[in-house]
Amino acid sequence: MKTSQNPLITIWDKIPSSAYLWAALLIKAASSSITRQVTQIGEQHLINGRNPISLCNVLFVGNICALAVMLLFFAREWHINTLKRFSRQEWISLIIVAIISGALAPALFFSALDQTNVTNVVLISRLEPTVTLILSIWVLKARVKFWTILGSLVSFAGIVTTVLLGNPDNGVVMMGGAIKLGIGELETIAASLISVAATLMSQAWLDHIPVGIFSVTRTALGAVVFFILANYLYGPEHFIDVFSPLLWQWMLFYGAIIVVAGQICALRGYRGASPALINLTSSINPIVAIMMAFLILGEVPTKAQYVGGSIIILGICLSLLANVRRASFKPLRFNIGRWMEMDDGFKGV
Repeated sequence: MKTSQNPLITIWDKIPSSAYLWAALLIKAASSSITRQVTQIGEQHLINGRNPISLCNVLFVGNICALAVMLLFFAREWHINTLKRFSRQEWISLIIVAIISGALAPALFFSALDQTNVTNVVLISRLEPTVTLILSIWVLKARVKFWTILGSLVSFAGIVTTVLLGNPDNGVVMMGGAIKLGIGELETIAASLISVAATLMSQAWLDHIPVGIFSVTRTALGAVVFFILANYLYGPEHFIDVFSPLLWQWMLFYGAIIVVAGQICALRGYRGASPALINLTSSINPIVAIMMAFLILGEVPTKAQYVGGSIIILGICLSLLANVRRASFKPLRFNIGRWMEMDDGFKGV
């Protein structure tokens, strides 16, 4: 007797992994610009002088909307027998990584978007894969090709150039006034380093945790921890507009498309696509993100961003050269560590 299949699932399964991967690229690349855009919409509909779609409200409510959809999508992975297999160490590690990557890093990225432009956040967040690579070699004894190392170092030089040539209005003066770093730039650097720590911990400790369980845990704990932290720092009135219909109207779209659809497309794409295609889409993400900032927000790169961005792109090309030379068309073994490594940078939450 034949079992009936959900026609919707059958349709989704027929879509090639490469299509999911390119869709994930576009969604992730647009996430920073759309985040800024929805907050600007809120500025046009103030409530007693307050923006109902503030960055804090976007992060908190966006996580709640995303969590509701994730619970439906990943419900099968939350089986009691699966949960019983996790050791105490794995549960503790899962909670730590979820809080770091689900609350602290996104909060800093969101704050950075409020202090500097999207292009700066995109370029400087390229620090994350570079530092991850260096620490993977040093701490995890990973074996990496020469061109990959060279490309990462060149990209790092581009990031430094972008920061040093920039002239932020509000910043921190260092080295006797020789260097002035913007608050947004510093927050992006901090968010990237925190994300690196989460990635390395996931590679070392969360090898056997299903991605669905990790994603739901990260989103849920991220919302709770951020809410507690924001209430402690700013007071309970900080979320006074959290039930605004305008906020929820946009967050249902934001949570479903930017957060959930982005992660689902990335998961389906990463699980079936070749390493060569995965590396290609990951590498060109900052280029597409800068294009999205121009198309959505009308941001035109500054001289510092042009110079630093060009150096970063050169580093990306060198890294791609290494990946093309050892290109494989077999899907990679997929786990949390690899998911965190490939899903770097700002992605909406």
